[in-house]
Amino acid sequence: MEQASSNAAHTPASPRLLPWPTPEGKPCYLVTDNNGGYLSRLADGMEATQLATGTDVLTYARQVLGDPMSPYTEVRYAGIRLAECLIDTLRIAESRGMRLVVPDDEEYHKGIRGEATRNRESGLRP
Repeated sequence: MEQASSNAAHTPASPRLLPWPTPEGKPCYLVTDNNGGYLSRLADGMEATQLATGTDVLTYARQVLGDPMSPYTEVRYAGIRLAECLIDTLRIAESRGMRLVVPDDEEYHKGIRGEATRNRESGLRP
């Protein structure tokens, strides 16, 4: 029994898409069996920073876009920054989506179907 857990510990995890690209602009991945390692924590921190920056840029962009007298250069700058933040956010969403565990068993699907049926019967939309 101990051997099975030993084998599980050495099974490589699926690659994690990191929140930064390679110097060539290609996706960068981390393969590790230690989810709490230094690079994993660094990536988590970078994701948090990128999402916070996106929130700040959105606040600024709303102010600029809400003012019809905003100079063209400020509107353009806000658009460029919004595009950068969107790229970061989409990369984070893709990375997190890749790490979701999707059950592939009949019990899970029965539960989903049952919940949808209960929602329909109670007037809720699925």
